[in-house]
Amino acid sequence: MASNALHNMPQHVAIVMDGNGRWAAKRFLPRLAGHQQGVVALRRCVKACVERGVGVLTVFAFSSENWNRPAEEVSSLMELLVHAVVNEVPDLQKNGVRLYFVGDRQRLSAKVQAALSSAELSTASQSRMVLNVCFNYGGRWDMAQAAQKVAASGQPITELAIDRALALAHVPDPDLLIRTGGELRISNFLLWQAAYTELHFTDKLWPEFDVTALDEALQVYRSRERRFGQSSAQIQAAEVKPSDQSVKAA
Repeated sequence: MASNALHNMPQHVAIVMDGNGRWAAKRFLPRLAGHQQGVVALRRCVKACVERGVGVLTVFAFSSENWNRPAEEVSSLMELLVHAVVNEVPDLQKNGVRLYFVGDRQRLSAKVQAALSSAELSTASQSRMVLNVCFNYGGRWDMAQAAQKVAASGQPITELAIDRALALAHVPDPDLLIRTGGELRISNFLLWQAAYTELHFTDKLWPEFDVTALDEALQVYRSRERRFGQSSAQIQAAEVKPSDQSVKAA
C-alpha cells in the first residue's frame, strides 16, 4: 500500500507535448493551427502548475529529430516560437516563472537565438517556478555533450560528473513525466534524468490537455510508491517516526 509521505505534489513535472498535428487534422485545419493551440495549452498548464506549487516544469517543444519534418512546418514552428516567447514573457513575469531554453542552439537562426536569450534574461529574477522549454533537444545529444564537457575538463568520467554537465543540471530530476497523445514511449526525452521518474500516459492530445487532465496525472503520481531500488518494507520502516516507535513499544 502506498504511503502518504512519499506522495506529495511532485516538485518537477516533465511533459512530452504530443498530438498538435493530429488535433488539427481531426478538425481539417493546417498543422500550424494545432501548434498554435498547443501554445494555449502550455500557457494553461504553466498557470496550473504554479498554482499547485510545482517547482519545475519541463516541456518537450522541439526534438532533435523534428528537423526531419517538412521544411515549411519547421520554419512555421520557428516563427511561432519567437512570437510565443515575446508574447508570453509578461505573463511569466507576473506569475513568477523563470524561463530556460534547453537544447543545442547552434542550428537556430540568429533571430531565434536572440529571442530565446532575451526571454531568459527578462525572467531571470523570478523564483516561484522554473519553466524549461526543451527546444532542439535530445536525450542522447544531452549525454554526449555532457561527456564531452567532462572529458575536456580532464575530470574522470563518473556519473556525478556527467550529471553536473547535463543541460538540466540547474534543476533536480523529474518526479513525474507525462506524455499526451496516446503514444507509449518517451522519444529521446530526458533519458538520463528520467531513470527513476514516474511515467503517466494519456490519450488526450496536447491541445486538449486541461487542468482536469493535469490533476488526474498528479493524483496518479500521489498514489504510487517511489522506492528508488529499495523494497516497500524498507520505505515503510523509514517513514515510522521515533515517537511512533516509542508509542508502539509502550
